[in-house]
Amino acid sequence: MSQRPLILVTNDDGITAPGLRTLISVMKELGEVIVVAPDSPQSAMGHAITINSTLHLEKVTIDDGEQLEYSCSGTPADCVKLAVNEILKRKPDLCVSGINHGSNSSINVIYSGTMSAALEAGIEGIPAIGFSLLDYNWNANFEDCKSFVKTIASNVINHGLPDGVVLNVNIPKLKKSDIKGIKVCRQARANWKEEFDKRTNPMG
Repeated sequence: MSQRPLILVTNDDGITAPGLRTLISVMKELGEVIVVAPDSPQSAMGHAITINSTLHLEKVTIDDGEQLEYSCSGTPADCVKLAVNEILKRKPDLCVSGINHGSNSSINVIYSGTMSAALEAGIEGIPAIGFSLLDYNWNANFEDCKSFVKTIASNVINHGLPDGVVLNVNIPKLKKSDIKGIKVCRQARANWKEEFDKRTNPMG
């Protein structure tokens, strides 16, 4: 009997995030799933790694499955490094990161913890995908994006990716029937215009 594909699942919103739980449920249909995800939100951490403090790794049980799961005190990139070097018995056939609450497009890929986890896997030679839903609401509805996630992940498992390529998938906040299809695009260079809330420190 052939071995099922080994799929590493991670994110930046934390191990209890609804997007991650949805991603796990879809990946379980495609292979053996092992989860290594941050124990707290790590959004916009970029490709930071932990070097000056202790990393804590804890095996956890979440109520929606029997897959092996670990929570990590570090960043998304730390999660992938620990998985590859300390946890997994063999190289994963796929690493998926997400499903992020909100888009990861254009220059934001540089800041994104979701995409940095996928990029770290890519550095290790693992086919990798970062998934994002264009809905920042914690209670976002992920049901309509499941079939797209499954289709793309299945294709990467079966056909691989070119060397040096990591996929960044942004899914519109639309009903499945309103999404016209999947399109491959270049990364744009648009960026956010930040506004800062200036206050005076009452302590001087």
